[in-house]
Amino acid sequence: MDVSRSAGAVRRFEMGEGLTLTLIERGEATSKCTVLLLHGGAGICSVTGLADHLSARARVLAPIHPGFDEMPRPEWFDSVGDLATAYLDVLDELDLSEVLVIGISLGGWIAAEMALRDNHGRIGGLVLIGPVGIRANDPREIEEAIDVDRAEFVRRIFHDPDAHARFVAHRAKSRTEPKSNVPMLRLYGGKPYMHDPKLRRRLRRVTVPVLVIWGECDQITPLEYGLVYAQAFPRARFQPIADTGHMPQVESLEATLGVIAEFITTELPHIAPW
Repeated sequence: MDVSRSAGAVRRFEMGEGLTLTLIERGEATSKCTVLLLHGGAGICSVTGLADHLSARARVLAPIHPGFDEMPRPEWFDSVGDLATAYLDVLDELDLSEVLVIGISLGGWIAAEMALRDNHGRIGGLVLIGPVGIRANDPREIEEAIDVDRAEFVRRIFHDPDAHARFVAHRAKSRTEPKSNVPMLRLYGGKPYMHDPKLRRRLRRVTVPVLVIWGECDQITPLEYGLVYAQAFPRARFQPIADTGHMPQVESLEATLGVIAEFITTELPHIAPW
């Protein structure tokens, strides 16, 4: 992927041991609200619409995970824990505080792990949109992408076929090849697939406010999984989005923006740009 085609400034951070992190920065650097926006398995193109809207009111930093969308990845860098630690290092380097971390699917798992490891107090709150990462009640609750035809898996992400068609067109326009992301989803998803069996019980240690957003018609991870996820945090609210699948930030962008704005206004008023 040619990141120069993405709107916003491209920033690269050399983290040592062959690791380069690429982030797209949008909005004003002086904004009192900084958002770290973490994409899921569909890659950076799945969060561009959300970044467009958020950057009108906040500073948005949107990393491209190493290995996704043709970004370089050193061989040793291969876990959600590696991603979480690397992004906390970036927040340290930029000396940011009260950061709102928004993570989608795999990005939600990364965000949860960041909150658990945030010993420098960089994070002010979490918004998790259809996150994976925990084992709820049944290991089959997480659809395994490698066991489903790729076209069928993408179709299941959306409730509305028109939303699916619009996303496919947007992805083609952004010149993102989804095949390059499937191996990375498998790599970071690990074994057991897409979750850490011990993560759920550790989330009680996250003290920042959390918003968990879920598509009511999610065919990848069911609504019940999302409710259990939210209940694992001591300060979380659970917000379903009607007539929506696994990517509310694409399929129901306005509704998603609305609940994020309400969450910031009530839970993080000191950084609220609204």
